[in-house]
Amino acid sequence: MHKTWRSALVLAAVTVLFWPTQNAVSQQHRQHRQEPKPPVYEADCRTEIDGSRAVAYCHNPYPAIDRIRLHVECARWWDIDVDGAPVEIGPAGYLELTERCWKEISAVWVSHQPLRDSAGT
Repeated sequence: MHKTWRSALVLAAVTVLFWPTQNAVSQQHRQHRQEPKPPVYEADCRTEIDGSRAVAYCHNPYPAIDRIRLHVECARWWDIDVDGAPVEIGPAGYLELTERCWKEISAVWVSHQPLRDSAGT
């Protein structure tokens, strides 16, 4: 009777020890089966500041359209920050976007909105 009791305890201990790893492996397997994310096509942009003027030079080497905007944060509290109008840049396209402040510029950046359905794939 003691052997049966010990066997049951050993079996219970082994089950408790290995249950989390089997569950974790199952969750990892489910995660790997998820659909792959489509690639994000964003134009390559660089920005320059020259006094109160900001310029973004953008090139789109990808097969999809990217909608870009130039954003300028002015240094003076009374100077109005600028969020430029969105402009679409097509495959192999090149754009220069310019905006300005009345006085100094604090920060400049470009935002992207890739149009996923526009890729010819």
